[in-house]
Amino acid sequence: MPPTSRETQSFSNKLGMHGDANVDCLPMTTIYMVNYWLMKSEPHVYPWQQLVTDGSTHWDGVRNYQARNIMRDKMALGDFVLFYHSNCKPPHVAGVAKVSKEGYPDFTAQNEDSKYFDPKATPDNPRWMMVDIEPISALDAIGLPDLRANGDLEGMPLLQRGQRLSVQTVSKEHFRIVCSMGGMGADEFSRLSS
Repeated sequence: MPPTSRETQSFSNKLGMHGDANVDCLPMTTIYMVNYWLMKSEPHVYPWQQLVTDGSTHWDGVRNYQARNIMRDKMALGDFVLFYHSNCKPPHVAGVAKVSKEGYPDFTAQNEDSKYFDPKATPDNPRWMMVDIEPISALDAIGLPDLRANGDLEGMPLLQRGQRLSVQTVSKEHFRIVCSMGGMGADEFSRLSS
């Protein structure tokens, strides 16, 4: 449990240089490392423009355990997301979003009227998770053929054979390159990632 501000103040007063109690020390802060992701959505189901209109959305309906585990265990508030339109010609990155709520139970799994209903999901064992995301910046569409043609994106999971996960990791460098390909300037990316 973190100390209260009084405990922090008391602790920092005791920590002076060479034991000098008259020198205050700043309390330690937590350093948070932003992670980068790619999330796929079919444009006829939920397009980028709908996210912009809505302002935020929950990412429901993921029924793959590996993708579920990423949302449950790894995605954190403030992480950045490449919003990818799949199952269209050509598939493409449409924009940049941000995780606005960390993993929580996907309520569609327990809704019998939902196409994502899972009869094994219960309130005690929801089985499936989701996160909320919000739009940050539209990008000029970057088609899959253009991504494949860029040698600097070698090793990006999206471009690997057989990679079909709807939620996947992206390195910071690959994320920067894709944003640049989509028209995001270096200054805007620096502001985004700082």
